[in-house]
Amino acid sequence: MIRIAVDTDAAACHAIYAPIVESSAITFETELPGDDAMAGRIRTRLAHHPWLVWEEDGEVLAYAYAGRFRERAAYDWIAETSIYVHEKARRRGIARRLYGTLLDAMRLQGINQAVGVITLPGDTSVAMHEAMGFAPAGVWPKAGYKLGRWWDVGVWSLFLSEPANPPRPVVPFARLAQSRELRDLLAAV
Repeated sequence: MIRIAVDTDAAACHAIYAPIVESSAITFETELPGDDAMAGRIRTRLAHHPWLVWEEDGEVLAYAYAGRFRERAAYDWIAETSIYVHEKARRRGIARRLYGTLLDAMRLQGINQAVGVITLPGDTSVAMHEAMGFAPAGVWPKAGYKLGRWWDVGVWSLFLSEPANPPRPVVPFARLAQSRELRDLLAAV
């Protein structure tokens, strides 16, 4: 089942994230945040953007979230997305279903563009984003240093809806979380 994350998911999300921090360049974070910091991230993010988890038999196997692309108000209609899947749950279609639900929730909010930022080479992530309809939007060469080398970072973008002129304000996720539309979306998965 896909549901909105809660504070008590922090330990499970941290357990999924920890090996990625420690042994890959998928994230440029180099220090483990810890369960308390992860709970804070969930709480803070949910005020404005979705944080969803994939749960099976009471166990969180994946999580996906959106967040501010940039701090300026002019960027309110674009959000950066991320997804992390437990290694034992990979190659089962979970990422696409969870990410698709995240993108649908963003559409309900009125966000009109999603951006995925991928450490290159990131063949699995690139393939998933492109299968979801994302298109390459640029590369930042040698953007991050981790694990003894420099890494390029690619940007993929997806228009979720045609931008209106003028746009309506984005619905904060905390308000959308109370809506029947979101409950119906999550129940349909």
